[in-house]
Amino acid sequence: MKLLRFLLFPFAVLYDAITRIRNWFFNLGVLKSTSFDIPVIAVGNLSVGGTGKSPQIEYLIRLLKDDYKIAVLSRGYKRKTEGFQLVNDTHTAEDVGDEPLQFYKKFKNDITVAVDADRTNGIQQLLQTHNPPEVVLLDDAYQHRKVTASSYILLTKYNDLYVDDFVLPTGNLRESRRGAKRASVIVVTKCPENLSKSEQGKIVRKINPKSYQKVFFTTIAYDENLKGTDDKLAIADLQHKEVLLVTGIANPKPLLNFLKEKKVGFKHLNFPDHHNFTQQDISNIKKAFKELSSQQKIILTTEKDYMRLEGKVDGLNYISIKSDFLNEKKVFNSLVLEEIKKKN
Repeated sequence: MKLLRFLLFPFAVLYDAITRIRNWFFNLGVLKSTSFDIPVIAVGNLSVGGTGKSPQIEYLIRLLKDDYKIAVLSRGYKRKTEGFQLVNDTHTAEDVGDEPLQFYKKFKNDITVAVDADRTNGIQQLLQTHNPPEVVLLDDAYQHRKVTASSYILLTKYNDLYVDDFVLPTGNLRESRRGAKRASVIVVTKCPENLSKSEQGKIVRKINPKSYQKVFFTTIAYDENLKGTDDKLAIADLQHKEVLLVTGIANPKPLLNFLKEKKVGFKHLNFPDHHNFTQQDISNIKKAFKELSSQQKIILTTEKDYMRLEGKVDGLNYISIKSDFLNEKKVFNSLVLEEIKKKN
């Protein structure tokens, strides 16, 4: 695989040139970018794959929902519908995507959730609703230059920093690391809980942020209680059960490590990220569960996968996650709130 990526280096150079010219045209105003009168916060990354965007969006929702009318706008990755959709109770993950459905089900009494590949149109449509938002959170929109966000939050994984990477197809970057300069906040995600201050300092020096940028560190915190069919079960209870773990996320390794640390035994069925489960997949899951020998057995999945599997598999349970800050949480909150007040 490394040899193949090396051989594709000329294509990476071409890809880098194309994305650089595109960004240059947006910076010069040759390509149109729309600004809005309300605060628009774009959360995203430079790389492909999971960097923890959903937990970060949910953190912002919790921070802001009591003081502002919030809308979350996503493209609705792998959905089967087109155009602008306001997420409602009738929608499935196939209609609007798993992450928007997750946001809606968790916060539907507090926020509006919509999907539109054209973020400019999506914001315009949201502003025309009977209860228009005061703040829009753009999910996975760092490269969507057709909207000029009021602030950008750039996420990068602890063990896969963008400064160590290269553009596609040689590396995993959607655009050159130069694109990081658009961000006012850089969040290093999925860090070990015991990441020391000195190690954090080394990473900050490696990232070498601009004078206007602030670097933060977060970790993934797993809920100690399950949700779903058996929502009275705690993670510790799984030590006494045979577990079938079903995942369709970019990087299930942190979850696998968490379960191992909790001394939970499991059989793992691994699917690609955002996988739309076919009827054959469902049959295979049911078969694998039936083949577990214990009478005390359970099907476990992630919250994102639950959105795509709910109603298709009986006895389904999931572990929810949250983003926790390792440093200067109050500073992060203040920066976000200050950016919002600038537009109000």
